[in-house]
Amino acid sequence: MIHGAVNISQGSRNEPPMEETWRLSKKKDTLWKRARMIHAIRNFFISRDYLEVETPNLIPVLIPESHIDAISCGDCFLHTSPELYMKRLLAAGYPRIFQICKCFREGERGLCHLPEFTMLEWYRQAIDYLPLMKECEELIISVARDLGYGDVIHYQGQTLRLQRPWESISVREAFALYGPMPMDKALKEDCFDEVMVSYIEPHLGFEQPTFIYDYPVSKATLAKAKEEEPDLAERFELYIGGKEIANACSELTDQNEHYIRFEKVQKYRRSMNKSVYPISERFLQDVVTMSAAAGIALGVDRLAMIFTDSPIIDSVVTFTPEFL
Repeated sequence: MIHGAVNISQGSRNEPPMEETWRLSKKKDTLWKRARMIHAIRNFFISRDYLEVETPNLIPVLIPESHIDAISCGDCFLHTSPELYMKRLLAAGYPRIFQICKCFREGERGLCHLPEFTMLEWYRQAIDYLPLMKECEELIISVARDLGYGDVIHYQGQTLRLQRPWESISVREAFALYGPMPMDKALKEDCFDEVMVSYIEPHLGFEQPTFIYDYPVSKATLAKAKEEEPDLAERFELYIGGKEIANACSELTDQNEHYIRFEKVQKYRRSMNKSVYPISERFLQDVVTMSAAAGIALGVDRLAMIFTDSPIIDSVVTFTPEFL
């Protein structure tokens, strides 16, 4: 779970035109591999009877998130994720859908962050987060093979094995193994995110991809709670090479619980002097008819970093904000 952004300097708008052209030309091989990767992703889902959909980028309402800020555009917002409208399609009876699209977030800039980035999201009815974890494995293995990697990827001097099963560890176990305190204490002292970033993430996904699962409900706004452990949510994240690549969950379909969780997020944002965004009443009405489902968001740019052995996100996109 990577929050915040890191200040980096990769040139400026005042850079000489020839230098700027050289930077673009140098990316050609990487951009070809990125294009083949996206083609392989589409083929994977189409072969599994997923419908590719497009939802609006400019929207009047948002799903509130504690640490995600939207970019305003007149009376609307550029979407931070396509999830709101994809979930409304789920509720309307679409059983398998996916989308590859641009997303936008205010203040996101760092080694793995951009204010405009590419996201893959897919949703599937009649499953929970565990089969989705398996499908995520199958997707990345399939793409790796289409790109000619087989079962091994070399990333920044590390050899990553893709043979299944991949490593999986619960959040509670990860805190016990790598953290300076147990998970419950970190929640009580309000330092869960800091411990995750500083102590847990540096250990994830280096020998093989790692799933970390069963987050506290307070860290999983839209995830269904586990029936046997209601303080935990059916949520997982995927890490490869120490980078968060994907975030997934069993979808929450309880309308009242949505209201409760949204209000908690809104209260937190007010306390931090952050913008409080309008909530979609249509989404909350549609949730009532949503069948059991699971969904996942995967960072296309970050996955391209892994497949092209790129240390920073700048290398796998055409233009960054500094060169517009």
